[in-house]
Amino acid sequence: MAILPILRYPHEVLAIEAETVREITPDIERLIRDMIETMHAAPGVGLAANQVGVGLQVAVVDLSVGEKPGEVHVLINPRILENSGSHADEEGCLSLPGFTERVARPDRCVIEAMDLHGQIRTLEGRDLMARAFNHEIDHLHGRLFIEHLSPLKRRLIKKRVQKRMRAGDWDLVPA
Repeated sequence: MAILPILRYPHEVLAIEAETVREITPDIERLIRDMIETMHAAPGVGLAANQVGVGLQVAVVDLSVGEKPGEVHVLINPRILENSGSHADEEGCLSLPGFTERVARPDRCVIEAMDLHGQIRTLEGRDLMARAFNHEIDHLHGRLFIEHLSPLKRRLIKKRVQKRMRAGDWDLVPA
């Protein structure tokens, strides 16, 4: 297994719609193992394949951040079936390290996704799990959490990132 570099905003891969996974191959299995290891090392509660430079509809979510191995959710070709309620809370992103903002997200989410064994599963998430499902599925559609912010807050974050890039303190592909 390997820890993969996590792409940072505004890397162009983060803005591209990920492609559907047609079959679970050994390469996909390896990608998922590496993504889980990368997510836990970061540490984070979710990671989408395009964040590690792979344009496929694959995401992993683990609210325990590796503390409970059986709680990792592998989401292949996930889609939202239902969102309900709303709750604003602090949200961040491994592709925008150091930035958090209050974001309104559904407090209940029902998704359908294929697991690592090719089985279609229906999963329900509430609170943080609903937020994580929506956040990672957004990534797979080329959207980051800052797109849920007001234009002013989004512009301020973009300016701070640009300033850090000019200062040499922000690499799109960290070493």
